[in-house]
Amino acid sequence: MERFSTVEAARAYLEAQRWPEGPECPHCGLVGEAYKITPKPREIVTEYQTKSELKARRNRKPRQGLWKCAGCRKPFTVTVGTIFEDSHIPLNKWVIAVHLLCASKKGMSAHQLHRMLGVTYKTAWFMAHRIRYGMSQEPLASQLTGVVEADETYIGGKRRHSQSHVKKYGQREQDRIGPVADKAAVFSVLQRDGRVKSTHLDRVLGSTLRQAIREVCAPDAHVITDDARLYNGLHHDRKHSTINHSDKKYVRWEDGVCVTTNTVEGFFSLLKRGIDGTYHHVSRQHLHRYLSEFDFRYNARKMTDSDRREVALQGFNGKRLMLHDPIGKTEKPS
Repeated sequence: MERFSTVEAARAYLEAQRWPEGPECPHCGLVGEAYKITPKPREIVTEYQTKSELKARRNRKPRQGLWKCAGCRKPFTVTVGTIFEDSHIPLNKWVIAVHLLCASKKGMSAHQLHRMLGVTYKTAWFMAHRIRYGMSQEPLASQLTGVVEADETYIGGKRRHSQSHVKKYGQREQDRIGPVADKAAVFSVLQRDGRVKSTHLDRVLGSTLRQAIREVCAPDAHVITDDARLYNGLHHDRKHSTINHSDKKYVRWEDGVCVTTNTVEGFFSLLKRGIDGTYHHVSRQHLHRYLSEFDFRYNARKMTDSDRREVALQGFNGKRLMLHDPIGKTEKPS
């Protein structure tokens, strides 16, 4: 990453990416009518100056990369309105962190970012969450079409302590805990040779799964699921095919279409390898951010690492995540 070895180089790169037609004012939207404010070189003063004079000199010093709009006369920088705004972290470290998260197929832990960037672990953790928030998808402009696979999975490790079924005297027998009772449910809808949309569900019900499919898939889409009863009734408004996993069948052909959920399960393998091998543990309140990260990389899987980084930077416009609000209290987890 020698290209971003300095803050000036990273700032020039972001300005070229965000303002291809010239600087755009984030306050009034005027394009190409701003001028750059360059700091004056420091003067060596040998005579005595009062405190008021020194204070005035300090206040006149502009910050690096400052522009001023000729229309509304308001100052701005390239970081205004992005996840980089009001950050004291050097801008080149931000760009390097974005590139590392875009290039790592199974993600990169905050500890690894902390070691590579030379920042504290808390700073690296918050940087990673800001970048994941920037990677989050907006509501799909167009619904998924063609052959679409849908399936659910559960995130979480093995239960540490097995449940005891010994019935104590004077007490009724404990209810048996289900195999996924203490795990987080993830539901993904994937278009073959296309995009994927993942959602964290608090409860896995047939009504919630069918509603999620109706919101993401076009009416003419061919939806393929397994034989779970949760998907019963989906055939009333969409073409629906199932593969019988209960009979150990995973692939079959129907009217020239391969009926299988192996593609979405392949996405689940990347998700679980990343969580188990890289992050080790993901809490429920932050799971939707990690899903945004893995969805973004999968949807941009045919791009190079550099192109994927540029697409991520373009999606950072208009997004901010404050330190006192790391889980996004003002937004609904997707």
